[in-house]
Amino acid sequence: MFDAILITGLLIVNHLIFNLMNNSNKLVDSDNNELNYWNRRGFLQSLGLGSAAIALLTTSCAEKPKSDTGEVIQGFEKETKQGGSKIWTPVTDRKVKVGLIGYGVCKFAAAFGFQDHPNVEVVAVSDLMPERCAELAKVTNCKKTYPSLEELLKDDSIEAVFIATDAASHAKHTIMAVQHGKHVACAVPAALGSLEEADEVFEAVKKSGLKYMMFETSMYHADLYAARQLYNSGHLGKLVYSEGEYYHYASTPIDSFKGWRVGLPPQFYPTHSNAYHLGVNDGSFIEVSCMGLPSKLEQFRPGNNPYKNSFATEIALFRTHDGGMSRMAVSWDTPGDHGERGRVRGEKGSYYGKYEGLDNNLPDLERPALPPSVDPGGHGGSHGRLTEEFITAILQDRSPLVNVALALNMTVAGIVAHHSALKNGELLKIPQYKI
Repeated sequence: MFDAILITGLLIVNHLIFNLMNNSNKLVDSDNNELNYWNRRGFLQSLGLGSAAIALLTTSCAEKPKSDTGEVIQGFEKETKQGGSKIWTPVTDRKVKVGLIGYGVCKFAAAFGFQDHPNVEVVAVSDLMPERCAELAKVTNCKKTYPSLEELLKDDSIEAVFIATDAASHAKHTIMAVQHGKHVACAVPAALGSLEEADEVFEAVKKSGLKYMMFETSMYHADLYAARQLYNSGHLGKLVYSEGEYYHYASTPIDSFKGWRVGLPPQFYPTHSNAYHLGVNDGSFIEVSCMGLPSKLEQFRPGNNPYKNSFATEIALFRTHDGGMSRMAVSWDTPGDHGERGRVRGEKGSYYGKYEGLDNNLPDLERPALPPSVDPGGHGGSHGRLTEEFITAILQDRSPLVNVALALNMTVAGIVAHHSALKNGELLKIPQYKI
């Protein structure tokens, strides 16, 4: 009984706070100074509420994306606590004017915290479906909507866009955005199954001189981030071997625009696993032999999907640019343990969730801090950190973490791997991208 009363009371408080925040854009302190980084969590903490209550209040209105079966879609098990000892420091008080595009089943446009970042002003949103567009505007507290990406890109007030449209359109939409003078953050993959489109993205971004960042979530998983720091500090040495896996069982495909997820070749969606080598050393895979296994799932009967694809599991063996080897797996039809993970072995040390090697004087392995208003979010607490990295790269006028070359090296390796699987594992050369 007491628990029920407590929860009811908390929900009432939550409702009042929600209305307060949505009707108050500015707050002042006791000296009448405007507070720069007002956020819901900070207000709750000022009331003296504990972490458990805060967690309840800050998630009670947040509906996690669900599949047709009613299950939370893998990767959206959100982290709401930042943890760690680092404190976020703004590089400037300037706000980047951002447009958000695409609010499908995964609700990606609102899932990465742009609307919560103190250096961002979400000035416009867009989705082809009016009801989704209206919902996206509501959850991001944005007043301006456009019926299409094409219309949004004409808005000269927008500096940068986050493209969360269907994967089959990522390349086309990226090219259109940079041609309209916008910096681009794009969901994975950078291109879907087309080597020609990958080349076109590379040339368009390079010609524009604008920032491009693929939002590869594995980059800010705690384990991959630690491995990257160890590599950059010399603790791993040259990478000899790596493994990466992306396991996502789907007996029925997640709903998708024009059915692009139905029967998707696993290695057409390779970046979650490929990042566990290329995201560690910013390298590339130069050749591949890949094997595919025909699936018993209905969607992988060649006549039942647009790719004429029968493989739901593909295992690729890559040769790396510096002579190493890597085994990368993507699977849709093997139930059980799931997610994205990997491990690396180098000439000086290895990382399998912890470092073991020749030098135990380790560098800082803790992930970067976030603004207090931004939650780490889904996919292992990567969402908020990807947004922070993209916005900071714009503000500091530097290359973002997953620039166009690294994005395409991750993506194209998978495209070629699928072609290898279709040829029963024939060793194939992989195009290279370098800035």
